[in-house]
Amino acid sequence: MAKLTDAQLKQLVEAAIFVADEPLSKDKLQLTVLEGLKVSNKRLEAALAELVLDYAPRGIQLVEVSTGFRFQSVDSLSPWLSKLWQEQAPRYSRALLETLSLIAYRQPITRGEIEDVRGVSVSSHIIKTLTEREWVKVVGHKEVPGRPALYATTKAFLDYFGLKNLAELPAMQSIEVLPEQEQEQADELRLQKVADQINSDTMSSESASTIADSEANKEQLH
Repeated sequence: MAKLTDAQLKQLVEAAIFVADEPLSKDKLQLTVLEGLKVSNKRLEAALAELVLDYAPRGIQLVEVSTGFRFQSVDSLSPWLSKLWQEQAPRYSRALLETLSLIAYRQPITRGEIEDVRGVSVSSHIIKTLTEREWVKVVGHKEVPGRPALYATTKAFLDYFGLKNLAELPAMQSIEVLPEQEQEQADELRLQKVADQINSDTMSSESASTIADSEANKEQLH
């Protein structure tokens, strides 16, 4: 095949991301649709950057998440787009969201450490739900008696909430040195704000249409 022009390269990359059923990384693009075409990483990055700009003012945008690039609808359109599905996006319990928030912000963290901050036990059902959704995973064991599991978030967690890395998480307020009772109240307030943010992001992520595979999105609603 003759060398691709810049316009042809953009078309091919756009089409590949459009039809893929998962985000496509630059490496994955090079190993699949661009294999043998001798497209440099610099040219590929330029094509992706142009596509991002092309879609910026539209209802569909090209975004980069943890595992690659994907098309998805603009978050602000979610209230209207959600009407395409009869099912309502799930509302997660405060306990689950606080647990997820602690894992996201303080990872790696043990179940006992989560319980110390929240002041209540973490049910096995919450940990099971988070692991089944592939939002958290065991990344090791703490070298203390009993060697409790250490939990951390996954790339699937980042992809689901439209993040490239953990640095893009909503910022937490700086932790101040306070008397014990006031510190507990401050921790509770921070956790509540983070949980609210995650629940809000969940609603947007659940209802947004990632146009590559609408059936896969419907599965996420269950």
